[in-house]
Amino acid sequence: MSNIPFLRALQHQPTTHTPIWLMRQAGRYMLTYRRLREKYSLLEMVKTPELACEVTLQPIKAFQLDAAIIFSDILPLLEGMGLKLEFITGEGPHIENPIRETSDVEKLRITPPEECVAFTLAAIRLVRPELDALKIPLIGFSGAPFTLASYAIEGGSSRDHLLTKQFMYAHPDHWHMLMDKLSQMVGNYLLAQAQAGAQVLQIFDSWAGSLGRVDYQALVFPYIQKAISIARNGNVPIIYFSTGTNGFLNVIRELEVNALSIDWRMDLDTAWKIIGTNKAIQGNLDPALLFAPWSILQKQTENILRQAENIQPDRRGFIFNLGHGILQKTPEDNVKRLVDFVKNQ
Repeated sequence: MSNIPFLRALQHQPTTHTPIWLMRQAGRYMLTYRRLREKYSLLEMVKTPELACEVTLQPIKAFQLDAAIIFSDILPLLEGMGLKLEFITGEGPHIENPIRETSDVEKLRITPPEECVAFTLAAIRLVRPELDALKIPLIGFSGAPFTLASYAIEGGSSRDHLLTKQFMYAHPDHWHMLMDKLSQMVGNYLLAQAQAGAQVLQIFDSWAGSLGRVDYQALVFPYIQKAISIARNGNVPIIYFSTGTNGFLNVIRELEVNALSIDWRMDLDTAWKIIGTNKAIQGNLDPALLFAPWSILQKQTENILRQAENIQPDRRGFIFNLGHGILQKTPEDNVKRLVDFVKNQ
């Protein structure tokens, strides 16, 4: 697959077109997914390799995307550490026994991914032959240590991450213990996905933007690096994704990854000046623009492509994506139109 545009962009090689894939491209905005979801719970779909394989392929069959991402979720990894996870309709993820005391951290296990998330590894092995036939590379992924810690402490989603920060400040030794355990889990999981057949790995740090620069650099950054150092043994490109982190992008640029995925709150050319051209950039369309009239969506897309071309005239080192995942009720026709437009520029 040495001539695949997505993989070439990650290696800073010229591409025939701007590669495009979309975070959450396999999911509930698609009618085919919703029909399947009527029969199975989210965890049933994630934990059944045949279903995960089917959902992974749904957007590949519907759109001319340049990469697939394995259908899974970042939270089942926490089950391997001893946390009890469920998804409540209308509310989202819920952890029955969240971390609230230092003793809770001490009890957390480090379980091999082959035991606790074997279903995702099996799904990767199952879907690879079908994607290979289409010459579409597969992305594996994990949540980052801080984002997983936030879910583990808050017990679910949070707007202010107050419980997480309280624990971080009140119990620094156990915070470091928690992050060390999570970094091992994340690194081992990413490595196992690469060994199972994932050709690219992405780390999702969706909640990192709730932190300030000092806390991120001292209390989070070293553990992302630790997870990355383990994952790099898989010898595949790695992408780091975060949102709301423009204030410390010059810290994030030091991560030993092939690409940084940025959100829409900073222009692409500004981000590239901070990051430098030694890393690829992925991004950065606002997902809400997929609800806009085509004239607006096209204009914003052209602006991103123009910025990328001004910095890298031969398209090397740029992957078109959203600044976050596709929103629930996004019109499928707009997704198709966006993908076709980017591919034909």
